[in-house]
Amino acid sequence: MQKTTLLAGLATICIFAAAPWASDGYLRLDLSKSDRERVQQVTQPAGSFDAAEAFEAMQAGAATSTKPINANAFSNPSGNLSFEDQESFLLGNGLFRKDWATSPSSTLASDGLGPLFNARSCQSCHIKDGRGHAPLDADDPATTMLVRVSVPPDEEQQLAIAESLIPAAPHPSYGLQIQDFAAAGIPAEARVSVSYEDIEVSLAGGETVSLRKPTLTLSNPGYGAFGDDMMLSARVAPPMIGMGLLEAIHPSDILALADPEDSDGDGISGRPNWALNEHGDPVLGRFGWKAAQPDVAMQTAHAFSGDMGLSSPLTPSHWGDCTERQTECLELPHGAQEHLGDQEVPGELLELVSFYSRNLGVPARRDVEDEEVLRGKQIFYESGCTSCHTPKFVTSRDAGHEAQRFQLIWPYTDMLLHDMGEGLADNRSEGQANGREWRTPPLWGIGLTGTVNDEATFLHDGRARTILKAIVWHGGEAQAARDAVVALQPGDREALLTYLESL
Repeated sequence: MQKTTLLAGLATICIFAAAPWASDGYLRLDLSKSDRERVQQVTQPAGSFDAAEAFEAMQAGAATSTKPINANAFSNPSGNLSFEDQESFLLGNGLFRKDWATSPSSTLASDGLGPLFNARSCQSCHIKDGRGHAPLDADDPATTMLVRVSVPPDEEQQLAIAESLIPAAPHPSYGLQIQDFAAAGIPAEARVSVSYEDIEVSLAGGETVSLRKPTLTLSNPGYGAFGDDMMLSARVAPPMIGMGLLEAIHPSDILALADPEDSDGDGISGRPNWALNEHGDPVLGRFGWKAAQPDVAMQTAHAFSGDMGLSSPLTPSHWGDCTERQTECLELPHGAQEHLGDQEVPGELLELVSFYSRNLGVPARRDVEDEEVLRGKQIFYESGCTSCHTPKFVTSRDAGHEAQRFQLIWPYTDMLLHDMGEGLADNRSEGQANGREWRTPPLWGIGLTGTVNDEATFLHDGRARTILKAIVWHGGEAQAARDAVVALQPGDREALLTYLESL
């Protein structure tokens, strides 16, 4: 795409967002005037904490899963799928769990893994469709965590990043991601290890919390020196629930929350990331820890490519993240089967996995009327957490699938980038996100994290072993909210955590 075309598209979006009623988040051309009034009313912040709000328990609207709460709580379909759509969901589930094999093999339709890769299946990282976890120590393998890499961009690369043509400047030998596994006969790119320094933090009321400050290192370089200018960023697999609903939030509702210059002086200056969709059009980035992917299909395709080295119509290279310098990788056979199409993951299979990912149901809330939960909710609001973790939206009437259309949802995210301070900085930019910025992660389902995977950890690199420790790591724009939580008396802090555990 030419630079002028991209800038024109961005200008259109910016003008669109600057319309008179956009500041209230209601430039919603998908809605009638009466619908806009209804949406504005139901998405107002809570004004009372004596009782739960209407429909609060069904935090994904009609798509909420009401299945029993157990280790499979994140693996159920949206509650409003038709019988036919449930069949597509199950087919996608099978592909999500499928183990791929390196080529050539006797499996034929499962050929194509790698040659460099991080995992053999999607499920390997997104354990039971939930969070991954950081290594316990330097000797523990990074089984559900990957490492993004890049180098400082030159002038041409900087322009390509500004145009959203590339997310960052790839390392000339190692690309944009470290793959720590490889097909037989070639070396893996590196061994990933994480060590920790314990930091004790005092909380009000005489309590303390022990934080882990991680140090990420690479060893055993398989394709030459890493170089002093290599930038690293660890990323733990996030939970998969509710992705289709996040995709269905109207862009104007997200843009209306952005305040990049902090014009209202509240210390919060969220801003959007931008990405190109499959048609090459600039759109809001929504997925990934820095919101670098525009939609579920692109996120899925890039995971197939980067994590497993599998080609698809949206990422057509059969060798994934292999670089020109990795000649051993590029000389190995790929797994595309002529009778199945031009890619290792044909379009039909990519769509099934994308459909599955869009329709993993968000579990219903628990104990929404409990007195302790309601007290914790009030503390959540009063501490300033909702400045970034926006509680609710009504999705677009124009969403791609009827299961996601016009639903009142409670994801607790603004989908924007925020400076989270030096403590959480990875000092590596991605798209328009700088090295201190992260997308506000959704909180729905957070209370079931341990139920789904008792090894799961929190934050982008999994350093936090509990929700409280994740909060205490907050800095930058979230410093005031973090300090408010640290200053709470133990009983109030426990009420806040009880509320979060109910999500």
